[in-house]
Amino acid sequence: MQRDFQMPGRSAVYAANGMAATSHPLASSTAIDVLRRGGNAVDAAVAASAVLCVAEPHMTSLGGDCFAIIAEPDGTVHGLNGSGRAPAALTPEFIRSAGLDEVHPDHGVSVTVPGAVDAWARLIDRFGTIGLDRALAPAIDLAETGVPIAPRVARDWAAEAHRLTANEGARLHYLKPDGSPPGAGDRIVFPKLAAAMRLIAEDGPSGFYEGRIAEDIVAAVSAHGGCLTLADLAAVKADWVDPVSSPYRDRSVGELPPNGQGIVALIMLSILNRFDLGRLSPLDPERLHIEVEAARLAYACREAFVSDPDTALFPAARLLDETHIDALAARIDPNARMEAVGTVDPRDHTDTVYFCVVDGSGLAVSFINSLFSGFGSAIAGLDSGVLLQNRGACFVTVPDHPNEVGPSKRPMHTLIPGLLARGGEVEAVFGVMGGHYQACGHGHVLGNLVDYGCDPQMAIDLPRVFFSGETTEVETTLPQAAIDGLAARGHRIALRAEPLGGGQMIAIDRQRGVLTGGSDPRKDGCAIGF
Repeated sequence: MQRDFQMPGRSAVYAANGMAATSHPLASSTAIDVLRRGGNAVDAAVAASAVLCVAEPHMTSLGGDCFAIIAEPDGTVHGLNGSGRAPAALTPEFIRSAGLDEVHPDHGVSVTVPGAVDAWARLIDRFGTIGLDRALAPAIDLAETGVPIAPRVARDWAAEAHRLTANEGARLHYLKPDGSPPGAGDRIVFPKLAAAMRLIAEDGPSGFYEGRIAEDIVAAVSAHGGCLTLADLAAVKADWVDPVSSPYRDRSVGELPPNGQGIVALIMLSILNRFDLGRLSPLDPERLHIEVEAARLAYACREAFVSDPDTALFPAARLLDETHIDALAARIDPNARMEAVGTVDPRDHTDTVYFCVVDGSGLAVSFINSLFSGFGSAIAGLDSGVLLQNRGACFVTVPDHPNEVGPSKRPMHTLIPGLLARGGEVEAVFGVMGGHYQACGHGHVLGNLVDYGCDPQMAIDLPRVFFSGETTEVETTLPQAAIDGLAARGHRIALRAEPLGGGQMIAIDRQRGVLTGGSDPRKDGCAIGF
């Protein structure tokens, strides 16, 4: 497919020496500056992530989690799980004693240990060249001198402002003195956050997980009924993991294993691999219908089985068993929506930031960092200004469920960086933001790229469809003919008030020595190369 140059939009970005695609221009330019000054893709990724904590504070923070896939130039792939664990005291009994029947996203019980800072340090220690202090320097400078608020950030900030009023730290650091959110073009400084980053730059992760910042975090969580302790913070540890891969057409898709939902994207793609979607147009209602049905089946697997591997009922790879996938695919009628998904047990048969960076050597990083909800738990340290995630809200309270809330346990995670390879060589790094939509987004964007020959920008641009309960949600840019075709197949259609997620992608053409990048117009960001 080629872009219609008479239509609004943007071209994919082409470059040869390095590229970054992020959800904010200041993060993209920071990453490119690091590359130009001799840093590598990992250095640039950590620097960009820190800048996004300042430029998109509703999406990511020092108080969040991250996941990354690193592909070396020789094709060797590494995964890092930088998701934190629940406090040691967070038990089902504690939830009940707090008068809750769920891990409420605005309550202190939703705050799990932030894993991002430890993960950044481990990435820099293993693969970086400039040190954590230099990687954090651009973000520190931006926090001290002020960041102009971008339009999409301003819109999201306004929508979440009411949640920030319930916490003293959040009100102080993330609302104006009159209690209103900043608007587009307002220049906001974060002196306390800058000081926190400076302490991390000087002392490493211990400057965050011990001492003044740690005490500030524990006090903020305790004031909102949580049970996070200094010992919980001191015990943090990001884990190196082996990515899981599955074929799609003539490629291989790489994702991180649970507790993330990357396995869900692989289930969905494995189901779609059973259908000849290339004979259809990208927005053909049959293609979109099959995609939604495959997503419904894959997410049913997630709800039943994806959890911390230590408490899983069986290894996640079993969900990709060929017999299991065949049985799931057989349930899909190209002409009619399933009334109910049914059982998906293989034993019956045998507001997040995503960005990517590739440097001139071919080192590629697929990276995602998040607070989960917009502004996370909306709880911020009064002294440090660190916003805290509410990832614990992904736990369930169903007894004996593999994802039941439990002490020192990792919740099921929506964060998933992705990677595409062919013939043993990495062909693209990509990701799609958007909370629960992410796994479906991987399937949709990769289908656009592989089945329809879209370039990275076009693959990201095309309208999206998702399901919410019994409703099929469609973006307002979806053509009416596609909407009518979905309705004719039994879908109850609802137009989305907000776009579905965001995304970035960098494709690597080794034969021509060219990088091609795309960045989602649903956000404020861009791809930049040099």
